[in-house]
Amino acid sequence: MGLSTVTAKQLEVQRIVDALFKAIAQHRLPPGTRLVEAQIVETLQANRNHVQVALQRLAMQKVVTIEANRGAMVAQPTAREARDIFSARRAIERAIVEAITPAVMRKQRQRIASHMNNERKATSDTDRRAIVRELSEFHLMLGEISGNAVLSDILANLMVRSSLIVALFQRNDVPSCASDEHQQIITALEHGDNHKAVTVMLEHLDELEAQLALEESAPEEFNLRQALSD
Repeated sequence: MGLSTVTAKQLEVQRIVDALFKAIAQHRLPPGTRLVEAQIVETLQANRNHVQVALQRLAMQKVVTIEANRGAMVAQPTAREARDIFSARRAIERAIVEAITPAVMRKQRQRIASHMNNERKATSDTDRRAIVRELSEFHLMLGEISGNAVLSDILANLMVRSSLIVALFQRNDVPSCASDEHQQIITALEHGDNHKAVTVMLEHLDELEAQLALEESAPEEFNLRQALSD
């Protein structure tokens, strides 16, 4: 019975973590947004203790900061952290791409085709949130199909932190990924040309970082209830 109770709590905490993660990754909760516990409890119909544990977990992952007398807020990466995160992404995504074989690509053909179709639809429209979601999902998909759960988990955290960086430092409102480059990576992997796939991926990440104006900026006010209700 004790094990069942613990498991139920863990699942509930993970639900809250996932909701906050998603809202942050999709730019619905930008850097500096205050995460008021009462609002999270109300919006997600959650237990306050579970919310506190979820926020502490996100703080350990550097996605949230918790300060005495100020509470929790979405992290505001510094320019130095931005550079460090992109350096980490180059290492992790290189390893992920190197691990994907033509056999994996064949096995995952339907999933990949479905994603690329969704990505093309999103980038041909003007829904900023959909574009961000689909372009980010491409990187997460590669991590998942690589078969290395550790690399995939690390990348998932880096992608959320990258979303914060883009929200803070991107020079303009152009999405930080390009669907054409994604297709080049897919084509190279299908042909077993991992060297080319790695080259394109690294150039892709270099371009993403080059779009950033690595200067500090003040956060705006956002509606927490609205962001989590989406």
